[in-house]
Amino acid sequence: MELSFTQGRWNYERWGGFDPVPSNNAKPPGVELWAVFDVPHYQVDASWKNLTHALSGLFCASINFLESSTSYSAPQWGFHSASGNLRYGTLPREAVCTENLTPWLKLLPCRDKAGISALMDRPSIYKGFYHSQRLHLTGKGFDSDGVDSGIVLQQTLTVVLQPNEKRTPVTSLETKFQPSWSLTSIFGRKVSGSCVLAKSSTVYLQLDRDLVAELKNLQKHNEIAVAENVNYEGLRSGYGFQLSVEPDKVLEEVNGSHGTSPSLLYVFSVEKHSESEPFDLGLTWKIPVAWSCQQAPLHASRFLMGSGNERGAIAISFESTRLSEWLLHSDAIDSCELPVKIFQVVPWYIKVYYHTLQVYVDEQQQAISDVVDKIHVSPSEDKVSPGMMEMILKFPCRMKSAVATLEFDKGFLHIDEYPPDANQGFDIPSAVISYPDFYSSTQFGDDKSLEALPILAKFQENNSVVSYTEVLLVPLTTPDFSMPYNVITITCTIFALYFGSLLNVLRRRVGEEERFLKSKDAKKGGPISQFLSKLSAKLTGRPLETPQSPTSTSSSFISSKLILKVVLVAGIAIVWHFYLE
Repeated sequence: MELSFTQGRWNYERWGGFDPVPSNNAKPPGVELWAVFDVPHYQVDASWKNLTHALSGLFCASINFLESSTSYSAPQWGFHSASGNLRYGTLPREAVCTENLTPWLKLLPCRDKAGISALMDRPSIYKGFYHSQRLHLTGKGFDSDGVDSGIVLQQTLTVVLQPNEKRTPVTSLETKFQPSWSLTSIFGRKVSGSCVLAKSSTVYLQLDRDLVAELKNLQKHNEIAVAENVNYEGLRSGYGFQLSVEPDKVLEEVNGSHGTSPSLLYVFSVEKHSESEPFDLGLTWKIPVAWSCQQAPLHASRFLMGSGNERGAIAISFESTRLSEWLLHSDAIDSCELPVKIFQVVPWYIKVYYHTLQVYVDEQQQAISDVVDKIHVSPSEDKVSPGMMEMILKFPCRMKSAVATLEFDKGFLHIDEYPPDANQGFDIPSAVISYPDFYSSTQFGDDKSLEALPILAKFQENNSVVSYTEVLLVPLTTPDFSMPYNVITITCTIFALYFGSLLNVLRRRVGEEERFLKSKDAKKGGPISQFLSKLSAKLTGRPLETPQSPTSTSSSFISSKLILKVVLVAGIAIVWHFYLE
């Protein structure tokens, strides 16, 4: 099982894509989860749902959204070969924050309090260009006695940071000089010894192959350096740079690629350092050096074609980095082929027409049978499962560019299925591009004791070079969400008037109103008013009018008002009934 939380996208052009670090640790934005289950096939989906809920609660994330069958797929051979027990799901829009990093740190022996993990300063990590935290679980299986050997937990944090120091001037748009750095300038902390629960605590500094080749080239062509014969201060200094800490050993790569210099690996032991003498590794450049990291055989990118909210196309482009010609072990370069494996998952509302697949090599359309070596397609089913495509393309080694396109139609969603930010668009997860004939393994020395070091053992694994494409943002047709708001407002207003009037009629206190009217008439009918009324009757010769009973007056008034309100409420109810029909 492997779970990764990633913020940002790995820049394969600047940070490389061929070494073990970018090939194994570079992940797509958001959350990526895949797992292989050792259970019967009919129990795989239920185990996947239980796993997503457990990880969601453990890492304070929305991983439980992957439990739906519309959010995960079952690759056959495009991602990993697992005989149908593999499940793969991604959440491209999942935000990564400290709530996800804290549970990850709790799995470490000393958390972030001691050892190398003390460098994990949260503000320093989250202000970087890219960071990805990965959790990998592997079962050891059973021993000869049938006892479970346990589970191996591997935690990896990949961060791309910018030192606080100012960069040297830029000579061009693509070439930038490397700044000097130290652990303090990057993380703002130092390492004050190792964790007491750790068996070993080691820091590795690797010089890339192209960097070593560039330093050798500068040393070779620099006549002043050759004349003065630069003095090396043990292992701390090399031509062009200076290390602040003496390394314990320096390892040289033994299986360097053809045409490149072997990379160097500096090993530093943290166990001999303490609070009085903390470990603060730094590298200072003596001369301006510019180089580019080794890239994958092809640079893959993905983009959308078309316009409108009805249909479109997905295009995956490949550009040669001119490494395939001398990396492939073939004498006849004209007849060699470069296999490329593509694994792509699309949501169910993106209805891809796989029969519209077209492949262009060097701007020339190719026959599908000439380029596609193997393909497996699982069409999407509305509100049930996403679409999945696994394909192996074979390109000629001398090609410069290639493009593969697929047409699709945009589906319609129910109003309840739209997210709160529907107008932002919908994400199509990153496609996985791998190169079966290229491996990112790196071996340092022939000493068998080096295999016991976990990171060196990881470097020596023969894993295929893998890269991820961009996440696509597809705009879909969205309804006018203001209309339901207006309907809800009108409905609530009518219901308020209806029930308000009804309750007012049913709950009115008639007795209190009658007593109020009696007291009011009594106040009006005083002795002065009675004397004036009698005097007026005698002068005019009219009979004296006796005032009506206030009870009968108020009762008739209240009864008429009550009847009027009941009629009004009944009329509103009838109109509302016909309105609903």
